[in-house]
Amino acid sequence: MSTPKSSASTVLRDRAASVAGRLIAAGHEAVFAGGCVRDRLLGLTPREYDIATSATPEEIRAVFPRAVGVGEAFGVMLLRERDATFEIATFRSDQAYEDGRRPTGVVFTDAAEDARRRDFTINGLFEDPRSGEVIDHVGGIEDLEQRVLRAIGDPRQRLAEDRLRAIRAVRFAAGLALRVDPATDEAIVALGGDLGGISCERLGQELRRILAHPSRSMAVDLFERWSLDVPLLGSHRRGGHPRVESLPEDASMETALAAWLLDRESDPSSDPAGRAAALQQRLGLSNREREMLSSIVRLHGSLADWETASVATRRRLAMEEAFEAARSIVAAEDEGDARRIQLDLEAFGVERHPERWVRGQALLDAGIPPGPRLGRVLEATFDAQLEGRVSTPDEAVRFALDLARGNPDQAS
Repeated sequence: MSTPKSSASTVLRDRAASVAGRLIAAGHEAVFAGGCVRDRLLGLTPREYDIATSATPEEIRAVFPRAVGVGEAFGVMLLRERDATFEIATFRSDQAYEDGRRPTGVVFTDAAEDARRRDFTINGLFEDPRSGEVIDHVGGIEDLEQRVLRAIGDPRQRLAEDRLRAIRAVRFAAGLALRVDPATDEAIVALGGDLGGISCERLGQELRRILAHPSRSMAVDLFERWSLDVPLLGSHRRGGHPRVESLPEDASMETALAAWLLDRESDPSSDPAGRAAALQQRLGLSNREREMLSSIVRLHGSLADWETASVATRRRLAMEEAFEAARSIVAAEDEGDARRIQLDLEAFGVERHPERWVRGQALLDAGIPPGPRLGRVLEATFDAQLEGRVSTPDEAVRFALDLARGNPDQAS
């Protein structure tokens, strides 16, 4: 397996090798660890380099006085070198897990023991930063060659120790197109979707990465096979995912999540805001993510009535930020419907997001009193602008004043 290297990735690797080299020069063992080794063997470009070492946190700080302890009790330090940050972790083995997420403590040990406490064999590989030799204590090289995701050691114990590993299994299996070892699969099934002890923020962090990736359809299949949809979405379902499967590769996490909901539920548009709020609590979504999810589902429902909607209504829908995301889900359902929507937008022959020709101040200056009626007049005037019933700003002002003064015949 070989690695394509861009100049930026080469610089990052060289900086990581320099950090490891300084530890080695100080008399410590130091190796690249985990994902960067896995990705290089798969021909991918590592985005970060983690370093595992025999040096204790105190010894790491002696070599790098600016290193910051982010999990010092677990032997984890962060080092900022120019525009790159490297995690440097002491070789360790874990003591008992009691909360389904983290060990009660660690014991500093050697490289072989450190490899054996990790989650999956493909993540238990080390690499000599000087020679590039891969050090494999857990059979990870063979599993990579066979495209297998396998838990290290006893799968049930490994998955029960840290329940987040089940979510990571989805990400690795789908994102790297791996088949799951049967014993590992059985261990995740045995968890029954129990993700107790994992914060909603951590669940959301993993879900963002998974649903924003083109492999999201396989991921959704695994979530439901393993009953992980229960802690994520609040219910269990097994079935097809035609909308998720047909999304464009670059679909956002919010679009993919909306498509997943539409594939699962008969009418998620009945209360999109409430549904999005519940998922915000469950998954630690940001306010913007919650609003986008709600808007996509709501707009998807509105697009079902596109053919009977007025021109103004169609153009208002098209002006919303979530419109393209909603239309991509329509395209996943019926490309013909999506194309008809696009042709209608093109037929309008005007800018997609026009500036309003009449605003409230113009009416206030003309003596129209503030209040709900003024707001209704402004919206009716904007509809007239969108539908082409007024063609200049001056016409729009006259239209608005006629409406406000009770002259609807003139306004029409």
